[in-house]
Amino acid sequence: MAKAFIFDMNGTMVNDMQYHTVAWHKVLNDLNANLSLEETKLQMYGKGEEMFDRVFGKGKFDDDEMQKMILKKELAYQDEFRPPFHLLTGLAAFLQKAKEKNLALALGTAAPKTNVDYVLDGLHLHNIFNAIVGAEDVTTSKPDPEVFLKCASLLNVSPEDAIVFEDSPKGIEAAQNGGFKAVAITSFHEAEDFKKFDNVLFIVEAYDDERLKELF
Repeated sequence: MAKAFIFDMNGTMVNDMQYHTVAWHKVLNDLNANLSLEETKLQMYGKGEEMFDRVFGKGKFDDDEMQKMILKKELAYQDEFRPPFHLLTGLAAFLQKAKEKNLALALGTAAPKTNVDYVLDGLHLHNIFNAIVGAEDVTTSKPDPEVFLKCASLLNVSPEDAIVFEDSPKGIEAAQNGGFKAVAITSFHEAEDFKKFDNVLFIVEAYDDERLKELF
């Protein structure tokens, strides 16, 4: 039985990844990246700064330029993804049961603070997490396991005693790299994309899947 659950946010708690895709697609292509929506989707992991390095080459933009473009993207995302927000099906009850079982809860995301606050404030969920680790809190993001290892450290649990919930293959890979078991949520990627990982306990569409009762 786990002592802690660690959740990614976008796509794992709320079904908002399509809004991120469209926002990033516009920002990157305004800079002549010439990416399709599907190609943009494949680049959407880790911090925004890392994405710019992957797409355009390291050093193409200085930090100030990247921060302005990341903010532009976040504002475009927030302009389209509007309250009221809704948790993925079954997640509210799942979180409540975790609290009743005295499991520690953490949020481990590559999203910047402006994104984290926007979503958690909209869901009134800031206080449910014992720890929150975002883009500004790590040196290297997923598939590096730093974000999840930092969450586990803040919760005072070992990776073996925590389960990660993720919607992206890179997030599942990060969990695997850190020694965590994981649950894959198919809100943005197909089930087939997760089958190569041996740390995945379940691949589910939402949190009302009966198999998740085994985690308690």
